[in-house]
Amino acid sequence: MKQKTSFSTYAAIGTMLFGLFFGAGNLIFPIQLGQLAGTSFWPALIGFLVTAIGLPFMGILAIGLSGSQGLHDLASRVHPLFGITFALVLYLTIGPFFAIPRTATVPFVVGFEPFIQPGQSSLWLAVFSFLFFAIVYYFSLNAAKIMDVVGKYLTPSFLLFLSILIITALVRPMGSFGEPTGDYDTLPFMTGFKEGYNTMDALGALAFGIVVIHAIKNMGITDTKEIAQTTWKSGLFAMGLMMLIYGLITYMGASSVSSVGTLENGGLTFAAVSQHYFGAFGSILLAIIIVLACLKTSIGLIIACSEFFHTIYPKISYKSFVLILSLMSFMVANFGLTKIIQYAIPVLMFLYPLAIVLILLGLSSSLFKHKRSVYAGAMILTFFVSTIDGYNALVGMFPNAANSVIESVSNFYFSYLPLYDIGLGWILPAIVGAVIGYLWKDGNKTGSAILQRNAENLSH
Repeated sequence: MKQKTSFSTYAAIGTMLFGLFFGAGNLIFPIQLGQLAGTSFWPALIGFLVTAIGLPFMGILAIGLSGSQGLHDLASRVHPLFGITFALVLYLTIGPFFAIPRTATVPFVVGFEPFIQPGQSSLWLAVFSFLFFAIVYYFSLNAAKIMDVVGKYLTPSFLLFLSILIITALVRPMGSFGEPTGDYDTLPFMTGFKEGYNTMDALGALAFGIVVIHAIKNMGITDTKEIAQTTWKSGLFAMGLMMLIYGLITYMGASSVSSVGTLENGGLTFAAVSQHYFGAFGSILLAIIIVLACLKTSIGLIIACSEFFHTIYPKISYKSFVLILSLMSFMVANFGLTKIIQYAIPVLMFLYPLAIVLILLGLSSSLFKHKRSVYAGAMILTFFVSTIDGYNALVGMFPNAANSVIESVSNFYFSYLPLYDIGLGWILPAIVGAVIGYLWKDGNKTGSAILQRNAENLSH
C-alpha cells in the first residue's frame, strides 16, 4: 500500500532542513545587502533569492528526485573514481577542514571576543571551541535524533530569539531606506543575484541530502517515490521559511543606515542594530542568536560527514567518526577565523561550479536518458574553468602563488569567456561539454541503463 505523508511530516523535516542550512553566514549576507541596496531593496532581494534559495532547493531536488542515496551516489554518475574523489573533497571542505571549524570561530569572534582582554583571545578561543564541540559531539552521537535536536529544539529557539530582534525592527523602524551604493545603484538585481550565488549553500544541499534521506527513512517512509516526494516538499517548506527570514533581515539592514551608518560587514551591522534597540542586552541577544545558528549547522555537518565516512569506511563506527571529526574541527578552529576563511575561499571557488553543474545534470538527467558521457563531458569542461576560479582566489589571498602560464589562461578566460567576469564563466563550457557528451557514442550503456531503470522506478 502506498504510504501517505502528512503536512506535519513535511513541516518537521523542512524545519530541520532550515536549521541545517541557516547558519551565521545566512544572517550576515542579507543584512549587508539591505544596507547597500537601500531603495533598490526589491530588485536586489529578488536577485538574491533566485540564487540563495534557488540553488540549494535545486540541490535538494537533485538528491530527492534523482533516486540517488546522496552526493557520492549522484557524483558517481560521472565516473566511480570521480564520485568518491569529489565527495571526499566536498565533505572535507564543508566538514573538518573549513566549514565546521568556522561554526565555532564565528560566534566567538562576533559574540564573545569584543569582551575579552587583548592578548587573551587565543586562550579563550580554545576554551570556547572546546565547549562548543563538546556540545556538538554529544548531540551528534545519535543521528536518528537530529529531527528532535535540530528540528524541534534548536531551530525554534533560534527563531524565537531572532524574532525578538526582527519584530522590534518592524514595529520600531530605525529609519527610511537610504540611497543604493555601488553596483546596487545601477544593477541591483544582478548584484543581489551574485551575492546569493556567493552564499555557496548549494554545497550544503548536496551534503545534507544524506541526512534528509536518512531522517525520512527513520520516520518509517521507505517507498522510493514517497521518499522523493517527501524530500522536495520538505525542501520547499524549508526554502519558504528561508525566503521569509531573508526578506525580513534584508529589510532590517535597509532601514538601519540612518541610525547606525553603513558598516564594513554584516556582522558589525547585526551588532549595531542589536545594541541600538537593546543596549548592553543587545550584545547578549546577538551572541545567543549566533551561537544557536552555528550550533545547529555544526551538528548537521558533523552528522552528514560522519554518515558519509562511515558509509565509505564501514569498519570504523559512526560514533568514532563523530569523535574524530569533532576533534579535528576543534584543532582547526584554533587557527582562527581569518586563516580559515583565507584557505577556504580558493577551495570553495574550485568546488562550487562543479557542484552546481552536478545538480543541474541530476535534475535534467531524464532529458538525455542518463547518459554518463553527458555527465562526464559537462564536468570535464567545467573543471577547466573552476580550476582557474580556484587559482584566482588563491592568488588573491597569496600573491606569491602566481604562475605565468596559468595567468595567461586566466586572462584568456576574462577576455573571451562569456560571464567569466561575474563568476559564471562555467555556464557555456558546461553546456558545450553536455552537448558533446550527448552526441558521443556512450560505451557504458550498462551504467546508463541502470540509471534509466532507477529513474523509471521513481515515476511509477
